[in-house]
Amino acid sequence: MATSPPYPAYPAYPPPPGIPAGGTRRHTHWWRRKWVRYGALITLLALSGLVILALVREQTGTEGFLVGLGLAVLPVPLLIAAFRWLDRVEPGPWRNLTFAFAWGACAAALIAIVANSFATRWIATATADPSSADTIGATVIAPVVEESAKAAAVLLVFLFRRRDFTGIVDGVVIAGVTATGFAFTENILYLGTAFGTDQLSGEDGIASVTAATFFVRVIMSPFAHPLFTVLTGIGFGIAALSAERQHIRRVLLPFAGLLLAMGMHALWNGSSTFGTYGFFAVYAAFMVPAFGLLTWLVIWTRQRELGTVRAELPAYAMAGWLTVPEPFVLGSMKARRLAREYATYHGGRPAGRAVAEYEAYATSLAFLRHRGRRGRAGADFVVRERELLHELWARRELARPALAYAARSTAPLPVPPPWPAYGNAYGQASPFPAYGPSYNPYRN
Repeated sequence: MATSPPYPAYPAYPPPPGIPAGGTRRHTHWWRRKWVRYGALITLLALSGLVILALVREQTGTEGFLVGLGLAVLPVPLLIAAFRWLDRVEPGPWRNLTFAFAWGACAAALIAIVANSFATRWIATATADPSSADTIGATVIAPVVEESAKAAAVLLVFLFRRRDFTGIVDGVVIAGVTATGFAFTENILYLGTAFGTDQLSGEDGIASVTAATFFVRVIMSPFAHPLFTVLTGIGFGIAALSAERQHIRRVLLPFAGLLLAMGMHALWNGSSTFGTYGFFAVYAAFMVPAFGLLTWLVIWTRQRELGTVRAELPAYAMAGWLTVPEPFVLGSMKARRLAREYATYHGGRPAGRAVAEYEAYATSLAFLRHRGRRGRAGADFVVRERELLHELWARRELARPALAYAARSTAPLPVPPPWPAYGNAYGQASPFPAYGPSYNPYRN
């Protein structure tokens, strides 16, 4: 076993943006600096949050706002935990989830309230039929505006956090968390308004409007908004799996997912116009089956991701970067959990965190190799592979004993099959570290 990373000399590749071939850094424009972009984004979300807070409080009153807030927050931890559970194979950074939730709760909700109100008033004025304007606003305007506003968060993560957005599960998680934030703000508005109505009418208890609203929006359909927007996320996730040269597919798939999200949203909003039992018919015939189908799809995709880890990492074990049991352990959620628990018990929370990071980096490495073998890796394939290997090597002392324990505690190791050699997505020979000079798993 090698005692240090056997890095060979890397071939020359273009310098990073802002650094010319001579090695002298060019001046970076102030608007391209990271702190400027982060500051602008935080300012935008903060201002949106303040405005949406004022608008909701104006419509519900202070007491109604507090009641709506207390009831609307109940499903949020459960939904976030569910999406985080789906993302356990290759956990995305919390900053992406925080941005997605904040965008949904603040920016997307503000866009929806302003645009829906303006469009409904315009239709009512143009048609002189307020009831028809409300129906059109709910079934046509709202789905288009709201799903587009939520899809903007998925698009931003897809464009600016591309390394964290590698497949269907990532799209589902970002879309679902965004929609959870949006539903949170919307539920505050609806529940607060219902409470105000009850205050005026004197109703309370189970017969109140607040109780009915809570039952429909929080008990029966907390997954409604996430279900719609997840369709957009799946479109972006499939686009992320496509090769960079497939430009049309990378544009059409997210757009198709967005159209499906709008259609299902319109069907859900229009269910109340289908008669007395229209809502329950749509709920039973469309919403529940769609929720079950998408849940199955995401869990099946997660299992395929674990299979990719088991299939791709043995090549790195053959080269000495991983021990022989590690591909099996890293391809099993039970074994990964045992490894984290072992490290935490013997080394404290920092050791458990290091093992969790090791598992995440190894998973990213497996996905990167899988994309490279299928010709779908980005131009930074070689650089990214080297970064991930460095991260693994830096944590090997803490991770390997824990992973070895997990391997002994779960199942016997399968015999690894021979791994074919191949080139990377750009036809370059990968500078893959190996024991022998003739071994190169990316050789054509």
